Order: sequence, then structure tokens, then C-alpha cells
Amino acid sequence: MNVLEKEAGVAELKTDLRNTWMTGDYGRFSRYMERDAEAFYRRLPIKPGAELLDVGCGAGQLSLIAARAGARVTGCDIATNWLGQARRSAAAEGLTISFDEGDAEALPYETASFDAVVSLIGAMFAPRPDLVAAEFTRICRPEGIIAMANWTGPGFVGQMFKTISKHIAPSGMPSSVLWGDEPTVRERLRSGVASIECSQHLYEFSYPFPPADVVEFFRANYGPMTRAFSSIGEEAQKKLRGELVDLWCRHNRAPDGTTRVDAEYLQVVAVRDQS
Repeated sequence: MNVLEKEAGVAELKTDLRNTWMTGDYGRFSRYMERDAEAFYRRLPIKPGAELLDVGCGAGQLSLIAARAGARVTGCDIATNWLGQARRSAAAEGLTISFDEGDAEALPYETASFDAVVSLIGAMFAPRPDLVAAEFTRICRPEGIIAMANWTGPGFVGQMFKTISKHIAPSGMPSSVLWGDEPTVRERLRSGVASIECSQHLYEFSYPFPPADVVEFFRANYGPMTRAFSSIGEEAQKKLRGELVDLWCRHNRAPDGTTRVDAEYLQVVAVRDQS
């Protein structure tokens, strides 16, 4: 494959990813994930007044949390429809947050622009992880913080992705859950970073309806699942739905007809070196 063909392939993949993440209703989807998003942010060593970039901000969930805590926040995402939703949410709360269209692999900011570069289940889905790592390091100020929360492969979401992948054509991208593997993360962030701390945590998916309805909720509102179902035939859809309902039922901790499932993620907190 020559350079032009490779560039065309990447451009096509980017367009497909953007369309995927603009599908569904991510604002509605993320409302059920507020509590543990706040728990993630509270653990980060970010002081009020810090200049913070939220990469893959979606409808602004983490950006709003950080702004409420006193950070000076910029959010960016490739899905422009959710940026509009994020702006409206910030305005409704009287919060001053800048929301920009931005690609985690080529961030539209000057070098050393932010005290903290943070991504909650966002940048892990970019197709070229080495570029993500380089960009996070580039725009983070010396001794600043790079923080991520990434689903792990063995955890519940990793198993859900594995179930879906059996029914759809491979994307050609590295597995997104490799960002949830500590040795891989340390290798990707080895340049320009003074220290890295990794720890595993559980993110609770809690819904006031049963697992079968949770699958339908994901199908309607979570772009990757919406696109996965739409890319396969009716019989394959039935089979995939059955497998997903079974997965949610097997992991459900709620005894009362609702749903509570714990999903493991890797928290990464790196300190930029002084160079």
C-alpha cells in the first residue's frame, strides 16, 4: 500500500468513527454514568484553577464535573452534535467551558497548553494509539497531569465488545481495550513522562429496568452498538441481542428486576516530565 492509499484508508476510517459516535444519543446514555465519572475525577490530583482539556468529551459529562470543581475547562470531540449538547448543558449551569471539534490524534492546541489532559472512556477508541500518546504528552505542560480511564479486556465492557466483534467485520484498528492493559499503557506513554500510576476500579452500570431493556437502551443510544446492529442482518441481530442479554443477566447483581453491573477500568495518572 502506498502513502496515498494509506492516507485515504485512515481518512475513511476516521469518517466512519465520527459517524459512529454521532449516532444514538450520548447525552442520554451518559446520564446513567454520572456517579462514577465524579468518583474518577475526585481521585485525580487536579487543583481548582488548573487549565484542563477533556479529550473525547462527548456531551460534556466530565467537562461539567471538572468545571464545577473549579478547573478552567476545554472539551473536544470528533462528534460535533454532542458538542452542541455540551454547550447547552454548560450554559444552563452558568459554567464557562470551551467546546471544540478535535481529534485525539491531532489536537488543535499549542504545545504545553494544559495543566491536565484527561480522557474518560474517550481517547481509547482512536485508531492510532501512538499518536494519541504523543499528542497528550505534547500539549501537557511540564509536570502536568495526563489521566485516563479505559475499559479493560477481561472486564465486563471488554467482554461486551468481544461479543459484538463476533458478529461484525473487523475494523483493522488495534483493540481499544489495550488502553486498559497496564504494560501496554506504560509502553505507549514511555516518552516525556516522569511517572505513571495505574490502578483498577469498577464503574457501576445502574439502570431502573431489567437487562433485556438495558440492551435495547444501548442499542438506541450508544453509537457503536447502534451501528453494530445496523450492519448485520435480522437473524444475526436476534442472535447478537440474545448473547448480549445473556451477558448482562449473568453479571447482574440486582435482585429486584433492575440492573446493576460492575465494569472494570484502568485508571492511568501520568506526570509529564520537565522537558
